[in-house]
Amino acid sequence: MGEKKRLVVIGGTAAGLSAASKAKRLNPDLDCTVFEKTGYISYGACGLPYFVGDMIREVDALISVSASDMREKRGIEVLMRHDVVSIDRAKKEVTVHNLETGERSVYGYDYLVIATGAVPIRPDFEGADADGVCVLRTVEDGILLKRRAQQSESACIIGGGFIGLEISEQLASLGLHVTVFEALPRLLPFLPEAFSRIVADELAAHGIEVLLGTSVSRVATENGKAKAVCTANGRSVPCDTAVLAVGVRPAVALAKAADLALGVKGSIVVDAQQRTNDPAIFACGDCAQTKHIVTGKAAYVPLGTVANKTGRTAGSVIGGEKASFPGVLGSMATKVFNCFIAATGLSFADAKAFGFDAAETAIEKSDKASYYPGGTPCRINLVYDRKSGRLLGAQGIGSESIAGKIDTLAACISAEMTVMQVNDLDLVYTPSLAPVYDPVLIAASQAVKHVGG
Repeated sequence: MGEKKRLVVIGGTAAGLSAASKAKRLNPDLDCTVFEKTGYISYGACGLPYFVGDMIREVDALISVSASDMREKRGIEVLMRHDVVSIDRAKKEVTVHNLETGERSVYGYDYLVIATGAVPIRPDFEGADADGVCVLRTVEDGILLKRRAQQSESACIIGGGFIGLEISEQLASLGLHVTVFEALPRLLPFLPEAFSRIVADELAAHGIEVLLGTSVSRVATENGKAKAVCTANGRSVPCDTAVLAVGVRPAVALAKAADLALGVKGSIVVDAQQRTNDPAIFACGDCAQTKHIVTGKAAYVPLGTVANKTGRTAGSVIGGEKASFPGVLGSMATKVFNCFIAATGLSFADAKAFGFDAAETAIEKSDKASYYPGGTPCRINLVYDRKSGRLLGAQGIGSESIAGKIDTLAACISAEMTVMQVNDLDLVYTPSLAPVYDPVLIAASQAVKHVGG
């Protein structure tokens, strides 16, 4: 009997633990070690805004599996506060820095999974690193921001994407005066303009000031602490806390130093099995690129769903199973107070940029029968190819029901359906849940009128 194969995983959150767990399940003889440089593993990062806003009281509620459970129940060794500092591809070794003791150790591997995730973008303007300027990526970030928020009266959110808006909602719910700075002329530009206005109006209705088309030039400080956010047009907005929410970039310093191929936005190039250009090294999650299902081109889509699935694919291949990751549509959803937002596939602008002869159709319809009390306007926008009618993307805004409708349309896009075929779907009807003609069908029937003409 030969020596056990050794699997080393760099990163102990969604992608890394999915890879380790799947590989170990398929091959129980695998010697598996996971290194995580923070003090937490297996946590729901998407829940961090709600922890900050105290909807989730204890941070432990966000943690799915502990390090001891990984060891005792899954046979996977997890070493936290251990930072992998280098990869030697020739020797198949990694050097690891124990952040508690300062010691360095070398671990050999037969298979290596890089699941280093992404890091928040810190703009290079003055004051971006001042005390009181926070980001929200790790549990430690969440603990720090929650502590600051409980001691603050006002907050400035720099960036109006999903994370920025979720944090804005939660800080406002704590009683803080919140101002959002968005450099683009409107919020969430993947939505139709009318939908973007609804989101802005919802924020305003809850006392949040939104400054559109406004670039931040610096964070003013006093004794090293953030005191105000200053804009390029000369405005200064006082704040106790500032949050940077301008996006993330893949954490690829290790991969770059190891001379692994990098692609879209600097993310690690992988094949459908999540292999890098080194056959012994896999990459998954927010550090790796993927393929867009509609365009067939490489894409960078840092989402929790993608991280879990690509991690599972890597683990399946390492464990000896045939597996491949088909790609992504970028399906996503969030809520801003009473407004629920979801999208999948290509926006109209993206479809045009990728060379499609694109058209879009937007409709508004109650999510219940018109005579049934409690209905909410459901707005759906379909993006499709003008000649063939192929569905390319969809965006929606409305009540909680909008997520299910966009999920339905995501399935249609994956199946390469046309709006004519969507129009023929046999969807459910009951007055309390859906009208006779579901908003999905109404949108499709309107789109059909513009195909081929």
